[in-house]
Amino acid sequence: MADGISSFWGPVTSSHEWCEKNYVYSSYIAEFYNTLSNVPCILLALVGLLSSLLQRFEKRFSILHLSNMALAIGSIMYHATLQHVQQQSDETPMVWEMLLYIYILYSPDWHYRSTMPTFLFLYGISFAVLHSVIRFDIGFKLHYVMLCLLCIPRMYKYYIQTQDISAKRLAKFYFATLFLGSLCWLGDRFCCAQISSWPVNPQGHALWHVFMGFNSYFANTFLMFCRAQQRDWSPQVVYLMGVLPYVRIEKPKTR
Repeated sequence: MADGISSFWGPVTSSHEWCEKNYVYSSYIAEFYNTLSNVPCILLALVGLLSSLLQRFEKRFSILHLSNMALAIGSIMYHATLQHVQQQSDETPMVWEMLLYIYILYSPDWHYRSTMPTFLFLYGISFAVLHSVIRFDIGFKLHYVMLCLLCIPRMYKYYIQTQDISAKRLAKFYFATLFLGSLCWLGDRFCCAQISSWPVNPQGHALWHVFMGFNSYFANTFLMFCRAQQRDWSPQVVYLMGVLPYVRIEKPKTR
């Protein structure tokens, strides 16, 4: 919802704006709350990355945490500028991230090891090129939802196969944050006219960013636990400062 206030970035060229007044606090930040709300995702991804590196998890998890950070940084660029070219830096990493989740979820049961990563890599590159030429809007959202739906059945399979109560709690947090974040996204997207008349805007899209930051962290942590079980690394869910869960592993000693 552009307000005609002078901005550093010029006219809005993105295919969509969210239910937040533009350039209220700074001429350099179009949507203030939607921009800053990506910071928790970056911090959580950093915690996950350090845990992965220090305990020498497989590189796929380090890449996954880095992709979460890249997505959040792309979202910052998009909401701060509302420019079409920066919108690409938000939406394309969203698709790449989901392709990485698909690989991590399905690769343990995939017999042809080189086929899946090759296909997903080519798919991701093809989407990036196509999305840079064609302005997807509804098509992009439907495509993203489809990729998410491909992940959920395997996440549920891992959930029912896991006996550890703390690990199951991570999966429950994953679904809870996904549900709450989706409600915030839908409310901000389709009820903006009503929300704009309220004394205070609840900033539903910013809340979506916060919930999805935690959602990604819980998903990553749960998948790290499941993978550690597959590798017989004796995983345990412990808590950083008694609050933030992460996976501690103990790899078998090699002679």
